[in-house]
Amino acid sequence: MKNRKVMFMSPLQVQTIEEEYVSRPLGENEIFVKLIYSLISPGTEQAMLAGTESWAQLPLCPGYASVSRVIEAGKGVKDIEPGDVIFHYGSHCEYQTLEVRDVVLKVPAGLELRWVPFTRMATVAFTSLRVSNIELGDKVSVTGLGLVGNLAAQLARLQGATVIGVDLSKDRLRTARQCFVEYTLEADDSVKEKIMKITDGRGVSSHIEATGIPRVGVDSLEYIGSQGEMILLGSPRGVYQTDVTDVLNYCHLENRGSITFKGAHEWRYPVEPDRFVKHSLVRNSLIVFELMQRQKLQIEPLISHVIKPEQAAEAYEGLRINKDRYNGVLFDWSAEGETR
Repeated sequence: MKNRKVMFMSPLQVQTIEEEYVSRPLGENEIFVKLIYSLISPGTEQAMLAGTESWAQLPLCPGYASVSRVIEAGKGVKDIEPGDVIFHYGSHCEYQTLEVRDVVLKVPAGLELRWVPFTRMATVAFTSLRVSNIELGDKVSVTGLGLVGNLAAQLARLQGATVIGVDLSKDRLRTARQCFVEYTLEADDSVKEKIMKITDGRGVSSHIEATGIPRVGVDSLEYIGSQGEMILLGSPRGVYQTDVTDVLNYCHLENRGSITFKGAHEWRYPVEPDRFVKHSLVRNSLIVFELMQRQKLQIEPLISHVIKPEQAAEAYEGLRINKDRYNGVLFDWSAEGETR
């Protein structure tokens, strides 16, 4: 059996290879699956491809979120059978063996399969809401309206906030409007003035920083209101030199009250539900399924490309140099003429 997979061979070098799949007996809690769609995570995977992530040594097969069909299940697997369609965290590899103790969830009947891999991006975004103090009637700003930032803006709106999205890209701002984000501002020197006008001079009570660019986070401080909070959703990357004393004094003194910084990395919560912890990755994923089914969470506008894995090099190059056009890129692993 031939197995296709996307490989990062060296920095900025992507290949789609085909090799013979070597099968082995499944463990008690393992399942064997075939990909239907897998989603590129632009931020994480581009950092891996650049060779800047110490935990991702090249060469490797990347991946983030997928929807697959179960071919075989181990003897100890319950509630999942051959033929079931599942959401899981996985690599861009056509055939895979998964542990069901990881995030492996049956997809509700009737849910659009192209949307399913976006569940992972939504649960990443969910963390920004879980750690925040966002309440009904609040004004919330979001810098960076890529997949995660857009979904964070949508979730903040569902929480009852008036949301202000900020991005350099007119295309991403247009997509945010298609997803019902109330205010969309182009990132320029007038952002503070516009946000202060929207908030009647008070500033936002919560700011979600989704770009991962340190300077953007620091610049955002000036439109966070007194007793406000900065939610660090995007993983900070890159070098930025500044006087940290000025930053700390602004939060401590000049803003007439403290600004709280909160980290919102997805892994701060457990994978499985626990009676001692309210939130988990599984619970958040199930809530995302429901929001998608009820069309409360807009996914279709986020899909920019649905392509074959053989076009992987083109996809990653597009994500690197043409971020306005490339955003939500799905690999379609179906064979010609195959039905789902």
